[in-house]
Formats: sequence, C-alpha cells, structure tokens
Amino acid sequence: MSCSVNLRGVSYKHDKKEIFKNINLNLGHEEKIAIIGSNGSGKSTLLKIVAGLTSPCDGYVEIFHNKISNLKDFKNYRNDIAYLPQDVSNHFLCPTVIEDVIFSLRAKGEEESVALKKADEILEELKIKHLKDRVIFDLSGGEQKIVALAGLLILKPKIILLDEPTNALDEESEEKIVNILNTIKKSMIIVSHHKSFIDSLAPTIYRLHNNSLEKL
Repeated sequence: MSCSVNLRGVSYKHDKKEIFKNINLNLGHEEKIAIIGSNGSGKSTLLKIVAGLTSPCDGYVEIFHNKISNLKDFKNYRNDIAYLPQDVSNHFLCPTVIEDVIFSLRAKGEEESVALKKADEILEELKIKHLKDRVIFDLSGGEQKIVALAGLLILKPKIILLDEPTNALDEESEEKIVNILNTIKKSMIIVSHHKSFIDSLAPTIYRLHNNSLEKL
C-alpha cells in the first residue's frame, strides 16, 4: 500500500517533560485511522507535527515518502494537507459562509466565478448549500465545523487531519459529521477521545499512552 504519511521515531518534549517518544506510524492511501488517549497525552501535538505546525524534538515525518527535515519542507505540501483544529471559531476569515469557503481559492488568484462554482459543489456535497449566505458566527457549532471542513475540501487535499471534530457537538451534529467523513475518500487521521465516534469511522485505532503509540 502506498503511504501518504510516515512517522519515523518521532519524539516530543515540552518544558523538558517527555510527552511521547519514538513514535512510528504509517498512514496508507485513502486510509482512515484514529488516535485516542487521555487529556495531555499529546494527541493534538502529534497531529500538529504531521500538519507541519510543530517540529518534533527527534525523528521526522515523511509525506508521500519524501522526508521532511524541518517546517520549511512542508511548503510543497501545504495544499495536500488539510488540518481542522479542535476550535474552529478562530478559523474563519470572512463574515459569510460562501465568502469564507472561496477565500483560499481567491487568495490563489482563482476567478470569482470559478471559485463560486467550486464552492457551490462542495456545499451541495456536504448538504449545507442552504447556509451559503448566512453569517458564520450565527451558525451552530456543528454547522461551523462543516463550513470549516468545506473551506479545506475546496482545495482538494489528499490528507485530512482532524482534531476532536465532534468536541462540544450534540448528537445530531456528531451524526452529520460522521456521515460526511465516511463519504470522503482521503487519507485521514482523526484525533478524538470519543470512542463510539471513531468506531463508526476509522477501522484502525491507535492509543497514545505512557509516551508511546499502540495499535488496538
């Protein structure tokens, strides 16, 4: 199986405290895996290392079998990797849904008519086209998560990284997120403490525990 992401001996310390050590992980093409663990175990930090937002203290990441030696090396893969943070409230750059979803395309120089067409397709696919003219901060937490996801998917990434995507969501919103993610054929790493959520989504589950990663 060709791999999208490989972690090779990745370790991380914070204030001289070892968070995790010698982590090895392979994410295959269009494979979905989940990482669980207690609060403070380093799940979010590990995801940020894969996203190129944090540097490991030791070891390295490979993206499509290319070694990433430092954060600058991620530059060539920024459009391939989509990272959805746990709190999306600071994620938005525009007031309305449609403006925010097309923002990244417009920033790259795409014509507005083309960007709007692509946005309509994504919003339709995620079943939120009815929200296109709404003010983002008037939306529910679940709706905001889906809008943020739309803004990532419009760039057609190959790898999606999700940090606690159902955090603070009600049951109905969680079900919508599960249904959406199950239809997306991308390589995916989901960090969550919510076992029932990931059981319905990821066939392969790892636990970050005692500074190491173990397959369940």
